[in-house]
Amino acid sequence: MNENKQIKPVINSLLETDLYKFSMGQAIYHQYPSYKTKWTFKCRNTDVHFTAQMVKEITEQIQLYCTLRFTEEELDYLSGIEWLHEDYIDHLRIWTPRFQDFEISSNAPCGLAIEAKGTWLNTSMYEIPILAIVNEIYYRNAYNYDELFEQYKRKLKEKTQWLIDGIYNLGSFSEFGLRRRLSAQAQELAVKTLCSSNPLYKESKCVGTSNVYLAKKYNVIPVGTMAHEFVMCIGQGNPMYNPAYSNKLAMDAWTREYGLLNGTYLTDTIGDETAHLDMEYTYSVSFAGVRHDSGDPYKWGEEWIKHFEKYYNKYHDERVNPKNKTLLFSDSLDFERASALYSHFKDRIKVAFGIGTYIANDTDVPALNIVMKVTECNDLSVAKLSNADGKTMCKDDDYIEYLKKTIDWRLAHK
Repeated sequence: MNENKQIKPVINSLLETDLYKFSMGQAIYHQYPSYKTKWTFKCRNTDVHFTAQMVKEITEQIQLYCTLRFTEEELDYLSGIEWLHEDYIDHLRIWTPRFQDFEISSNAPCGLAIEAKGTWLNTSMYEIPILAIVNEIYYRNAYNYDELFEQYKRKLKEKTQWLIDGIYNLGSFSEFGLRRRLSAQAQELAVKTLCSSNPLYKESKCVGTSNVYLAKKYNVIPVGTMAHEFVMCIGQGNPMYNPAYSNKLAMDAWTREYGLLNGTYLTDTIGDETAHLDMEYTYSVSFAGVRHDSGDPYKWGEEWIKHFEKYYNKYHDERVNPKNKTLLFSDSLDFERASALYSHFKDRIKVAFGIGTYIANDTDVPALNIVMKVTECNDLSVAKLSNADGKTMCKDDDYIEYLKKTIDWRLAHK
């Protein structure tokens, strides 16, 4: 890094990450502190290239990120989240990102390669800030950022008016765009604008954001529970376990950690069929709802309503009554799609939305489609088998075939 050049950080606080990193982080701290992982960056856009200057700036920004520490004010805020425990807060008090965990180069088809290696406890925390850094540096270099921001403001104003006029009605929704935002400036404007306009909306309410820093700043709800990594590492990072039972292992670990608190389960890591098998009556009581992240959302929602109805009809337990459960949709949503889903499901089950790129990075140019996924756990390959083409990410094709075979075997012998 050029010590003589004053660089404005993209990430200014360790709270500037999604809430589910803290939810998963506490479970990792208590139950899997020795697990090690490798994370790999991937740009899915085939027409995007990161220049040498972009790679240099991204590297400098990651170095700056690794100088951050939690402040006592930030830790006090986290202590106010009912399911976070003081021993985990004490861990965060001394935690810091390690630049030594990163390997950054231009050795990739898109011109940018990033890997992070280390304990799961550390490396899990890197994903969201690194993607935010990559996005902002790319857009500030590849385009005229001021023009992009004007386009963004115009579209955000239009979106807000749609909700005021009732053109689209979403019920409860949250802003989920940190990892793919245009910039910190854009995301902050979105949270401030959408949440402050709530009294004007007809049948919509912006309840909060996944960005903990902005939730604290604007006194809105921080939103999020778990990501695919939790199911992948617990179910596939120990050779003693059959990975076809990944969901059962993850549900068990989550309910051990949180009981009835903080429970929205992400169902599609290795396919929803095994998630339905593993979310038996007890887990159906424990989890407040389920999250959709790939595949046909209507089919998915109908199947989960039937799932809860099955137990409700059997046990007459209001805790599994579909009307007391939530479907959280978070896959490539815009207001039109979310409004249609809300209209379809709202009278039978609670409905909520996590809307990312469409809120945090909607301009006249295409959004980056970038991810940073865990690819190894304890030196073993891990994979997410998405319900959507193109979302599966694993460096080992043989492992994907093995994982599919274990799932097929289990479904054939259920």
